[in-house]
Amino acid sequence: QVQLVESGGGLVQPGGSLRLSCAASRSIFSIYVMGWYRQAPGKQRELVAFIFSGGSTNYTDSVKGRFTISKDNAKNTLYLQMNSLKPEDTAVYYCNADLGPLVGGNYWGQGTQVTVSS
Repeated sequence: QVQLVESGGGLVQPGGSLRLSCAASRSIFSIYVMGWYRQAPGKQRELVAFIFSGGSTNYTDSVKGRFTISKDNAKNTLYLQMNSLKPEDTAVYYCNADLGPLVGGNYWGQGTQVTVSS
């Protein structure tokens, strides 16, 4: 089992930056894949970015070149660096850990609000 706690959300002006953190209750070194999702009001939750245990990453098209996902295995923490923020990035951002098909288990954090507005 994994407990996930997000932090770093807040109010930022368009063009600004934020860094989200997701602290895990156990080692993340071998977690199959971890990701960031977001859900805007009235919309479905969508995948923003993910990172495999080996470090390979992928991003949804709307954030490519602006967001960077990374992890610090020593600190058991997942990050999302968000630059050049736009009003359409406003959403609750959730951290996710998928332990993969062999171990099983999928876990979510409680979410952190990101609001991009002038």
